[in-house]
Amino acid sequence: MKPEPTGTMKPTRIWDLLFLAALAVAATWILVRVFYGSFPPIPVYAGASLYPVAVIEVILAFMVRSRVSNHQVGDGPRQLHPITAARVAALAKASALVGAATAGVWGGFLLYLLPQRSVLRAAVSDTPGAWVGLVAALALVGAALWLEHCCRTPDDPSDEPAH
Repeated sequence: MKPEPTGTMKPTRIWDLLFLAALAVAATWILVRVFYGSFPPIPVYAGASLYPVAVIEVILAFMVRSRVSNHQVGDGPRQLHPITAARVAALAKASALVGAATAGVWGGFLLYLLPQRSVLRAAVSDTPGAWVGLVAALALVGAALWLEHCCRTPDDPSDEPAH
């Protein structure tokens, strides 16, 4: 196994995202189970704020992918500056983590709400908002992973399978 060059960023690992989401599910389920009666109602649009972020990241991904595939990375005019590419990659990694944690939170809510729908009227009205939030968080994770993938150079060694 070769050491990684200084300054390179490792790709986001799916297992890290799954672990973070599972941790958030467990913590949220416990907290919701204890404090659900004191929570305000969950509006349908509560988790929708992540949709615009996901859309922006998808648009950025296509722009970055186009520049990288056309070898327009550099500090010249109409080129993607390498520092900008690094910042976009860092944004993608952070967004994937935020999306995974948020998906876990909404998943924890749903884990509590779904069995309670036959008992609590509030659980019935809170469920659609939790679904909207979960889907938005998963959309953000997908967009972030796509953006991170688009930030890789065509000859990036992380694209090759390990031997």
